[in-house]
Amino acid sequence: MPQSPPLSPAMLTDRYELTMLAAALADGTADRDCVFEVFARRLPHGRRYGVLAGTGRFLEALADFRFGDAELDALRQQGVDDPRLLEHLAGFRFTGDVDGYAEGDLYFPGSPVLTVRAPFGQAVLLETLVLSMLNHDSAIAAAGARMVGAACGRPCIEMGSRRTHEEAAVAAARAAALVGFSATSNLAAGARYGIPTTGTSAHAFTLLHDDEAAAFRAQLDTLGVGTTLLVDTYDTEQGIRTAVEVAGPELGAVRLDSGDLAIEATRARELLDSLGATATRVIVTSDLDEYAIAALAAAPVDGYGVGTSLVTGSGSPTVGMVYKLVARDGVPVAKNSVGKRSVGGRKHAVRRHDAAGTATAEVVSAAPVPAQEHDRDLIRPLVRGGELVDPRSPADSLAAARDLHVQARGALPTEAWSLSRGEPAIDTVTG
Repeated sequence: MPQSPPLSPAMLTDRYELTMLAAALADGTADRDCVFEVFARRLPHGRRYGVLAGTGRFLEALADFRFGDAELDALRQQGVDDPRLLEHLAGFRFTGDVDGYAEGDLYFPGSPVLTVRAPFGQAVLLETLVLSMLNHDSAIAAAGARMVGAACGRPCIEMGSRRTHEEAAVAAARAAALVGFSATSNLAAGARYGIPTTGTSAHAFTLLHDDEAAAFRAQLDTLGVGTTLLVDTYDTEQGIRTAVEVAGPELGAVRLDSGDLAIEATRARELLDSLGATATRVIVTSDLDEYAIAALAAAPVDGYGVGTSLVTGSGSPTVGMVYKLVARDGVPVAKNSVGKRSVGGRKHAVRRHDAAGTATAEVVSAAPVPAQEHDRDLIRPLVRGGELVDPRSPADSLAAARDLHVQARGALPTEAWSLSRGEPAIDTVTG
């Protein structure tokens, strides 16, 4: 049986958006001009800063946010049969404006990272897609940034595809690359976003062969002497000796995937040097997170492969962003629920810096913020009249986000780099 074509990103919408839309169409409020803002009330517990990621993926998806015949048929099968609603969805095109922080920038509690202005009947439909992408990708990016910082310039490789949903794996690889991971194991991420891909072999490949030397020789014959050999299937010391014997001292790298990695890496470095393989790198894997990477700072490790902890946000799989209505027909509106109060009105935001260029405050206000020297405006236009302001390729968009992230992180105060729990690195000042 032939497969049906994939459904539009519009079908990633929660049904409660349709419930609200149907009622708004019925009572005439769907055309009211609305402003929605995306922000996090707080950072994940103990984190010093957040990293905005997922905006580029959202903007890509927005262009295909349509309800065609297949999507409408699927809705009818789920009991969505309101004629007025279905007619609205059939003609849906987003014609509003989107502003926000540049992807890759940092954010803090209350930062208005994305603003959508459009009639309610358009803006309400975007909530689920916006939040699912930004909450997931920003969680991965924040975890990855901590790992890159802990690595102190040594390369980190993303290799978590086998530990998450297949599409989440691609998004995670993109978010990791945004914050400085040098490569991914995920082929789809390489194809979509131009991220370098890499991969060596598993223990199964060694076990497939009659002995370790035969496995190493097969890999070397295919990939060349610059490859990385996994040396701890049986006995790590003997594995290293066999690897150098088969490959020679020009072997690219060995990978360690078990044991006390600090001890094993030190032993591996000493043994490689004694065998003349002084340029052979030592790569470590095995359930690493930012704390394990930091603990290896003094060990002779040349690179890290990170999987499970990265693609699950290292303890914070979401960052708690919300999508809230803050203005209707030019009038500020806000909720007053206990613990979930919001501030009405469309926000302005700047990041304040001292004379040395170090960030000192996030200033967020419903009124324009009087400019001070060294301020950086944070909000920029992303969509106007439904069209992208800067329609870059996915690879170029990712490269720009990565460059901006380096700049933004470089302006953080020193204490922001600490892995210990603490308050946000800079205060959010509201007005």
